[in-house]
Amino acid sequence: MDGRDNQHFYSDGLRLSAHLEQPDLEGVGADGGPLVNGDVPAVLICHGFPSGPGGGANSPATFPELARRISTELGWVAMVPHFRGMPGSEGSFSLDGWRDDLVAAVRHLRDSENVGVQVGGVWAVGFGTGAGLAICAAVIDPTIRGVGALATPADWSDWAKNPRRLLLHARDAGLVSDTDFPTDFESWAGALASVSPEASVADLFPRDLLLVHGSDDNAVPPLDARALAAAHGSADLRMISGAGHHLRHDPRAIAVLLGWLVRQRRLNGHRS
Repeated sequence: MDGRDNQHFYSDGLRLSAHLEQPDLEGVGADGGPLVNGDVPAVLICHGFPSGPGGGANSPATFPELARRISTELGWVAMVPHFRGMPGSEGSFSLDGWRDDLVAAVRHLRDSENVGVQVGGVWAVGFGTGAGLAICAAVIDPTIRGVGALATPADWSDWAKNPRRLLLHARDAGLVSDTDFPTDFESWAGALASVSPEASVADLFPRDLLLVHGSDDNAVPPLDARALAAAHGSADLRMISGAGHHLRHDPRAIAVLLGWLVRQRRLNGHRS
């Protein structure tokens, strides 16, 4: 498929946009044979929180390219959801809302009428905030087979300390256009503390967790990844030497991610 927004799904009554890539069903499956309906894995690629004025428009800009690569090279259905408040999607940003959008996107992918093929399982991959929310969503939705998390914060305690500043940042980034939002500020701010990858990641076990982090990440300390790995108990932790926060643009990090997906495909290819 061409174009950035070629799919939509619904979450809490909001119409959200997404980019979907479908594999060639005559491609090679995990066992070396052709892919068939029910044997095709699917992955959600979750964007992070944008930085800078108008940053919402740029946050997921290169993810359709990654989705296309995963689809064509690995034989996966790949979807990039644009969470509430992002360009093309209704609503306004909230942390728990983004988590719920991710869960809704999983339901969308599992419906063959939406994606044109019956998938054999869904994985979640995320970057930054999207990675942390992928962990939290997988704890809520046990159908998510595993999580690949890159540059993941252990929690959002820094945001929780000054929620009004975050709200202003979200407005500057274009994620909140309604001047009356949020109608319940305390509830909106409370999610910044209650939604926590570190507090919930133990419940992800025994499902697989890949953690990829830059050793020189100035936005999210590498200690966060180590804390998440310890709390999970059997995570595959990979530190990328000299890498910063934006791992989407680091070929070493993407190579680690693709290799992990290949292994997940081989391990889970015959489960429906």
